[in-house]
Amino acid sequence: MIQLTGVNNLAAMFARAQEQNRAAFLPYFPVGYPTYEASLDAIQAMAAAGVDGFEIGVPFSDPLADGPTIQAATQMALENGTTVRQCLDAVRTLRGRGVQQPMLLMSYINPLLAYGVDSFVRDAKAAGADGLIVRDLPPEEAVLFAEACAQEGLALVFFLAPTSSDARIELVNRHATGFIYVVSLTGVTGARTELPPDLKDFIARVRAKADRPLVMGFGISTPEQARSMNGLVEGFIVGSALVKAGRDGADAVGDLAARLRNALG
Repeated sequence: MIQLTGVNNLAAMFARAQEQNRAAFLPYFPVGYPTYEASLDAIQAMAAAGVDGFEIGVPFSDPLADGPTIQAATQMALENGTTVRQCLDAVRTLRGRGVQQPMLLMSYINPLLAYGVDSFVRDAKAAGADGLIVRDLPPEEAVLFAEACAQEGLALVFFLAPTSSDARIELVNRHATGFIYVVSLTGVTGARTELPPDLKDFIARVRAKADRPLVMGFGISTPEQARSMNGLVEGFIVGSALVKAGRDGADAVGDLAARLRNALG
């Protein structure tokens, strides 16, 4: 019998989407925005809309990779008093409310170091998380995280950008578990009216050197853009557009998530 781990759960998620000839949809939403309870309601609404998995945002005071929409949202979450421990509690609460999709905690490294790497990974597993995405953690400096995640069966995701060299692609492929996060463009997160024209070339270059599932992020915001992920990558992430919808409440977030999910077929 296969032990149920975060890595297994992500593999099963990708397999289900592949059986339906579509990319998996993993929305991002930060805990504590616009309030703690409202963020849980938004994530629940997206789960009900049939998304495939989640990136659960851990607010941080210096989110260098994020654009103005997510920066403002995470700052509001911090002003609301959101802590790393509350983010773990959010995952536990969502599991208790019946959310079954894989959940990855997305953070920057400093809050996790302050919490303690081994303790955080252990507590994340106990809460029901399936993996970690640490935006400013390169694989060369990830030994402690990699060992702790391997011990608990959690995925540890690393990033590739269009500027990544072939050697970098090979390095990330060796160390990433669960999937590789491929950034669609150089810059910060945020909705874009158009995605870069050379995306297919970038993905082809990654696939020539890597055999992990690829999940595309940065800039995807519309059903049409979501549909274009089918056949290109194994999954994709939408963040800023859903965070903007969060200003209007959980129903608005769920409605947008449903439109993005339904566009996939």
